[in-house]
Amino acid sequence: MVLAQSFLQGGGLFIGFIVLVFGTVAAFAMRYKRCPSDKILVIYGNTKGSRSSRCIHGGAAFVWPLIQAYQFLDLTPIPIDIKLEGALSQQNIRINTPSTFTVGITTEGGVMENAAERLLGLSLNDIQQLAQDIIFGQMRVVIATMPIEEINADRDKLIENISNGVEVELRKVGIRLINVNIQDVTDESGYIDALGKEAAARAINEAKVQVAQKERDGEIGKAQAEREQRVEVSSAMATAVEGENRAKITVANSDADRRKQEAEAERIATAAEKVQAAEALGEAYASEETAERVRAKKEQATQYANIVVPAEIEKARIETLAEAEAEKTRRTKQGQADGLRSMMDAEALGLMAILQKKAQGLGDIVQACTGDPQMAMMMMITEQLPKLVEEQVKAISNLKIDSVVVWDGGSKDGGKTQTADFLSGLVGSLPPLHDITKNVGLELPEYLGKMTGLSDATPPDDGGSGGGSGSGGGSGGSGSGGGGAGSSGGGKSSGPSAQAKDEISSSASTSSASPEAESDPEPADDRVKAWMEDNLKRISAFDLNDDGDLDENEIETAIWMTRGWARKTGDPKAKWFYYKNKQSIGPVSWAQVSVALSDNPKAYINLVGEDFWLPYEAIEIAVNDLEEGREHRAA
Repeated sequence: MVLAQSFLQGGGLFIGFIVLVFGTVAAFAMRYKRCPSDKILVIYGNTKGSRSSRCIHGGAAFVWPLIQAYQFLDLTPIPIDIKLEGALSQQNIRINTPSTFTVGITTEGGVMENAAERLLGLSLNDIQQLAQDIIFGQMRVVIATMPIEEINADRDKLIENISNGVEVELRKVGIRLINVNIQDVTDESGYIDALGKEAAARAINEAKVQVAQKERDGEIGKAQAEREQRVEVSSAMATAVEGENRAKITVANSDADRRKQEAEAERIATAAEKVQAAEALGEAYASEETAERVRAKKEQATQYANIVVPAEIEKARIETLAEAEAEKTRRTKQGQADGLRSMMDAEALGLMAILQKKAQGLGDIVQACTGDPQMAMMMMITEQLPKLVEEQVKAISNLKIDSVVVWDGGSKDGGKTQTADFLSGLVGSLPPLHDITKNVGLELPEYLGKMTGLSDATPPDDGGSGGGSGSGGGSGGSGSGGGGAGSSGGGKSSGPSAQAKDEISSSASTSSASPEAESDPEPADDRVKAWMEDNLKRISAFDLNDDGDLDENEIETAIWMTRGWARKTGDPKAKWFYYKNKQSIGPVSWAQVSVALSDNPKAYINLVGEDFWLPYEAIEIAVNDLEEGREHRAA
């Protein structure tokens, strides 16, 4: 027990000692201050000796607690803009010298202490303001000691004087001058500008004098050189010409002798060559004649062997093959004809039996109807009525109608309400019974109803004359906006009816007075009119007076109608019929008409609501004229 107590007491002392050591080391570390390279460590308090502080740059020191304290001085360079204006020079001329100074706290030994004594605790702005005041005063002193000519001409000396004057004063507070930049030197009186102009003029005049002197010296030297050159050249040329003349005489004599001898030799040689050529040519002609005779015989034999003999062989082969093919064809056709005759005989016997039975059945039906054929026909039609009604129902079987809401505003003229009109129009949209029976090949008798509003004429054939009745509808049809194609006067008809002619005249006057006609003026190059004059037969429907000839007014009527229809092509509500392959197709949009008749421009078209047809080609030309006119106005 005693041993344990002794151990605990000894351990406690050891731990206390360890804590004391670590605390001492930590306190020492906290008071050991390191100085960065861009600062000065200033230790003040009990610093030993007569110094008020101890300055350290780039090192470290221990700051004793209680008896010492420390602060840092920032070495960051401080730029200062000095806008010095109106400083008096030696001649009492006020000048402006805007400058930029860069200063900072010095690290020079003995001067750092000045900064520690006067700047410690000041901010960079305070230090900048202090240095600025010192620089302003020293610059005025320096400028007052220098003449304005020297200030303007020798900037290096000005900077040197300012640096020397300012540096001394800044060192007193521990600041050093890093850089001086004189931006400009100006004066309010214009003296410096006058000095510059004087110097420039003097320099220009001196340069002009020197240039003139050099040009004069150059011209003199050039003239002397050219004179000497001409003398020497003339002498040399005279000597050369004299030698050339003597040489030319010698050459001419030699050429004359040479040409004479050459001419004599040429004469002898030419005569000999002609004799030899004549003899050789005669021998050549004789040899060629013999060779041509032999070649002709050989060519004749070759042509006979290559052409005549193969042709005779081919002729014999073709004749043999043709006879064989003809015999084969005769026998094949004979067999087919025998088989077809047997099949048709059998079909004829079967059809005859069917017709006999059918005639017998029809006779029984007529006898059952007390011998009245009309009554028998009514019975047969009655049997077909369910199928006909089924065809009518198919027309609206695919319509998806969830509900029908009708806002009825009361009775209208004639005593019919809007609801009645809606229902009658809905029923009228069903295909007419007569049209359905015609589609299946049946013709109903007149006692089941007769179609009204249809003429006997047919739409114009492709390329024939136009006119006649246009789109209409059958009884109970969809009226001018729906229904199948109506009738129109074609090449076989006798021409448009009086009603159609009235419609043409009325429509022409309406088209000419419409706002669209006023907004679309006639083109300078009237291609529609040119087409009409070249195709009078195709617009014969506009012969309103039936004189067999289209006059100017009738052609103009056709032109106005064509342009009116052309404007309708841009209306999405307008519907059209077109006649193609002997069928009237519609109503469709203009885009569908353009696609369908792109390969048949001579076909005729009809605007729903109009009672005549016009050539598609004329409408297309009018549409192109309208588009070009609108593009021209837009441009």
